[in-house]
Amino acid sequence: QKLGIYWLPSCYNVVSFLRPKTHFPGFWKIKARILKYVFYFLPFVVITIRRHFCDIGTDPMLVVLSVGFLLTVLCLSGCVGALRENRCLLKLFSATVLVLITAQVIIAIVAHTLQDQIEGNLRSGMLVAIARYQDDLDLRFITDEIQSNLQCCGADNYRDWEINIYYNCSAPGVLACGVPATCCVDPLENGTVWNSQCGVGAQLLDEFTAQSVIFLGGCLGEISRWIKQHEGLIGIIVTVVFGVQILILFITIRLLERINRHKV
Repeated sequence: QKLGIYWLPSCYNVVSFLRPKTHFPGFWKIKARILKYVFYFLPFVVITIRRHFCDIGTDPMLVVLSVGFLLTVLCLSGCVGALRENRCLLKLFSATVLVLITAQVIIAIVAHTLQDQIEGNLRSGMLVAIARYQDDLDLRFITDEIQSNLQCCGADNYRDWEINIYYNCSAPGVLACGVPATCCVDPLENGTVWNSQCGVGAQLLDEFTAQSVIFLGGCLGEISRWIKQHEGLIGIIVTVVFGVQILILFITIRLLERINRHKV
């Protein structure tokens, strides 16, 4: 059919440009109007999504949930594939496991090569968590868990809490020049109730006086020390997990071979 060019001052012109002539012009008009409204409302949809979900990528709990969901789907595909002897699911499962093994090897090599850069990224991440401590409940929970379990305060030392607008000495609130209760040596203060104000004014103290109230050392140093103390256990766990993945991959390949023989 002969092509016709139509010039209309709307999104309909974009759709109908160089379109073939048809015996159903009403269909094209309806389609063009739908696309026109889509183009009109698309910016509002994008703005709404960015406004409400712009922090999804930085939400650590969402990352954990996403990884857990993907691993659950992967395990489910492997189980269903083995029970139903479905070659498609088994191939998908084995390929994904192989990709995961390869990715873990690459990550281990890169992590060993770029230790200083990783430490810098950890420092930056923890400083961000400190700065957003009062505004992000997930980051607050993670920071509290790290500080209370490792008995540390801040990234490098307790002075890092100055970057938080609530704990900065220029802040007008009661938390000014203080640190969170998870930095305290004895947050219970020999009682049964957690004293959330035990770190108030800790930044005003000299280090000799402050060491009896809060932990002075930063969490990055404590993390490095903890890894060195448990490197043997970490190595065993990594080896076992890696070996289990290789064993699963081997079993899946053998199962695929057996299914192929029976199909033939």
